[in-house]
Order: sequence, then structure tokens, then C-alpha cells
Amino acid sequence: MKPIVQISLDLTNIDEALETAALAVRAGVDWLEAGTPLILAEGLHGVRKLREAFPNIPIVADLKTMDGGYLEVEMMGKAGATHVVVMVRAHEETIKCVVNAGRDFGVKVMGDNLGHPDMVEGAKILEDLGCDYVIHHIGYDERRGIAAQGKRMPSPLDQLREVVSAVNIPVQAVGGLSLEQAIRCPEYGAPLVVLGAPLTIDADAFKTATGDLEASLRMICEKIHAYGDVAVGKNGIKI
Repeated sequence: MKPIVQISLDLTNIDEALETAALAVRAGVDWLEAGTPLILAEGLHGVRKLREAFPNIPIVADLKTMDGGYLEVEMMGKAGATHVVVMVRAHEETIKCVVNAGRDFGVKVMGDNLGHPDMVEGAKILEDLGCDYVIHHIGYDERRGIAAQGKRMPSPLDQLREVVSAVNIPVQAVGGLSLEQAIRCPEYGAPLVVLGAPLTIDADAFKTATGDLEASLRMICEKIHAYGDVAVGKNGIKI
């Protein structure tokens, strides 16, 4: 499949999120994510506002669903979300409810393997239960807690190739990646690339002469899209 650039709107104010989203779409971003902080701050209102402003852009609602899966998907689907996120550590029945609701309301399901003791096995479980995508995710608190112990901070790149090779659905890597690392995800067979917002542009690699954030983001999108078709999953299928 062709690489997809997703921007995570991890903001707590809908006006700021809309402004950032507009910049991102102009720069070539494919998907908008209502990040968990935005969902907590603005809820369905925030998703509706994004849908009103961007009627043709896929919107990911990062719900991190753990229970009540059907209702959450129904609500977000009706508000305009095209994708939702469910956690692998949720009960199997919850994941099934999310998948069923996704089918009923035309919403794609992204399964997040955060916190599973075996990340590869977690990805397989999510695929087996009907998720459309796998998010291979090393959490914020986990990364910093391990680093505080004087140990190497874990990265989703550590097992990304293993996760990609274990499933036949597209994989996204999330958790502490630098811009350079995020841009390289298609090389690992993970075509869904997430950029965080607020954005931090690496001055050495990406900042333009004028410091134009939109131009810098456009350059990043062009670099990711230039990979062309990415073979997905253990069978190397191009979808």
C-alpha cells in the first residue's frame, strides 16, 4: 500500500487543533487523528468540528477503548470518525464489540498492542479478532519509567519488523520516534506513519531556511510518500 501520513492532534483546545490540522492538510498529511488529550478535552464535539472542517479527510479517534466498545464506536462514527482505536489489553469481547460496531457504522478498527507482555503475539491477537490495522505502541510512561531506571529507553522499532512479519494487516509504529525514525517506518514494512503535534522539527534535518513549519511538514510528507508501494505483512502483499 502507499504510505499514509497521519498527524496526531495531541492538543487540548479545538481551535488550536483545527489550526494545526489545516496546516497539516495543506502540507500533504493524509489522515487526522483526534489524539487522546483532544478526546478528553473536547469529546464528540471535537471530532464533529474536525469533520465539519475537513469533510473528506479520514479522522482517527484515539479512544484507547477498554470497555463499552460498541457504544464508543457508534458515538464516534456518528460524530464523523472513520477510524477508532481499541486496546489489546481490553477483554476479547470488547475487541469483538468494537469490530462489530465498526462494520455496522463504517468505521475501521485500529488495534493497539500497548502493554501486552508479548508485543508480537498481541499483534496477532488483534488481527485474529478482526482489527483492520495494528498499532505497535511503546507507551509514554513506560519509556520514561525505564529510562529513569538508567536503562535504555525502548523503541517501537526494536520489534517492528517482527510485528510486521507476524500479521497481514498494515502496521503503524508509535512511541517516542524521532522524525527521522518515523520517516523510515515504511522501510520496516509499516506504511502508516504518525507525526505528533505539537510538532518539533529537527533543525538539522528538516527545518527550512525560513523556519516555515508548513514547508518543513510538506517536505516530510513528500519524503514519506516517495516510498511508493510498501509490501504489507508476512506475505509481503501490496494492497
